[in-house]
Amino acid sequence: QVQLVESGGGLVQAGGSLRLSCAASGSIFRENGLAWYRQAPGKQRELVARISSGGFTNIEDSVKGRFFISRDNGQDTVYLQMNNLKPEDTAVYYCHMARDGLDYWGQGTQVTVSS
Repeated sequence: QVQLVESGGGLVQAGGSLRLSCAASGSIFRENGLAWYRQAPGKQRELVARISSGGFTNIEDSVKGRFFISRDNGQDTVYLQMNNLKPEDTAVYYCHMARDGLDYWGQGTQVTVSS
């Protein structure tokens, strides 16, 4: 069974930085792409960034140039480096993996950016 555990959220002032981590269980980590999503209050969950098993990345336009996704296959962990944070980045951030036709989600980590 796949388990994803996020960490690294918190309260930060506008312009600050945070690095989120998502630890994945099992040896299946390096075979799969992963993604970060976020969900703000009253809004739909939206894709933020993706990284393939080979390390290719895709960053959504809304955060491009500020957010960076990376992975460490030795640690079975994917990271989201968030720089120059803005109040509109406030949301719960979720790690996601799709495998064998199933979607796996972490429990989420809250990011709050104060103005």
